[in-house]
Amino acid sequence: MSSPEFLPLPRRGEKIAPEFFRSIAESTVDWESWFSVTGEVLWVNEAVRRFTGISPEECLKMDDYPMQLIAADDRSRIAALLREAVSGSTENNVEFRILHRDGSTRWVAVSWQPMKDDNGRSLGYRTSVRDVTEKRHMREQLRLQNEHLEQIVQERTAKIAQLEKHRLKMEKLAALGELAAGVAHEINNPLAGIRNVFELLKRQLPTDVKHYDKLSLIDAEIERISGITHQMYQLYRPSQQRSTVFSVRKTIDEVLALTVPMSRKSSVGVKVNYVTMERAPDLSKEEVVLREGELKQILLNLIHNAIQASPRGNNVQIEVHNSRDQLSISVHDQGCGISEENLDKVFDPFFSTKAAKVGQGMGLGLSVTKGLIEAMQGTITVSSKLGIGTEFKLRLPRNLQLKSEA
Repeated sequence: MSSPEFLPLPRRGEKIAPEFFRSIAESTVDWESWFSVTGEVLWVNEAVRRFTGISPEECLKMDDYPMQLIAADDRSRIAALLREAVSGSTENNVEFRILHRDGSTRWVAVSWQPMKDDNGRSLGYRTSVRDVTEKRHMREQLRLQNEHLEQIVQERTAKIAQLEKHRLKMEKLAALGELAAGVAHEINNPLAGIRNVFELLKRQLPTDVKHYDKLSLIDAEIERISGITHQMYQLYRPSQQRSTVFSVRKTIDEVLALTVPMSRKSSVGVKVNYVTMERAPDLSKEEVVLREGELKQILLNLIHNAIQASPRGNNVQIEVHNSRDQLSISVHDQGCGISEENLDKVFDPFFSTKAAKVGQGMGLGLSVTKGLIEAMQGTITVSSKLGIGTEFKLRLPRNLQLKSEA
């Protein structure tokens, strides 16, 4: 058996036989091609089969190689570039899509450069194609990730701007609050003196004095001023009450008893529904740890507002949801509702929709209510539909434990 023939290995400095260069070209991972000076394909390496499923022999038989192997959308662009390659241009990493015999498509990048012999005579040009599908995929993933990060940055920036705006608003409200509380406190002192002197004068005047009936109007306006200053002071002062253990059902019953006169006068009923959530304590048996006096004030204000907003003959619905950690109470009226443009303003100090409707209210009640709820680590929300009604929902922890009360 004869041994296979091997080409003698070249030594350093010796001239390398052309067969070695062909072996090197055939062994490369990249898809290599050699074109003549007129752009006609002369040679294609075996790597083309891995890229396209087409053999080198089939490629050499094509009239328009490599156009048949290029995706239709990229053919005109690559054809124009290869025409430039014939004129001696050089390019690197031009990306396009190729078609495989099995119907799949892959992304590749082609580079080309002119070829010359030892005398500088043109031998045409060579192309080298490598697979960049994974690189394209990674690049697309990176682009999507960058877009996502940009979106997050924009959202966070908007949130920071919103928080900064809110902080500035809170600082202004705090300054206004200190001023309002101070003014309210100072007004109450001389107002109390005016009321006392007025009562003394009123007692000394006979009832048949001209305009005696106007004195009750003066007394009512003094009371009105006193109520406004009291609400202003209460809106901004720290809470003085401490948490106690009490029955929510009993407290609500007491509040309802206080609303009876207004309810009867307005011909508006008040209905209460107690809902105990699954695995929650029975509301009729379990107690809560909250500021009872402030909870009464909150409910009384919300129910009064609901009665005033309801047409005669309708009902105000109160629903109490009881869970293991939270107490939720909603007050729903069947009034005309609040417009969307005013819905965000209902808790602002001195904003009121009552003045135009019933001629009462200074717009401090809901501000005080919200302040009391937030001081007990709770929240209050409002939802409304014009012509249907409005619902205020407050959520409070069942057990209020503040450091200041420890």
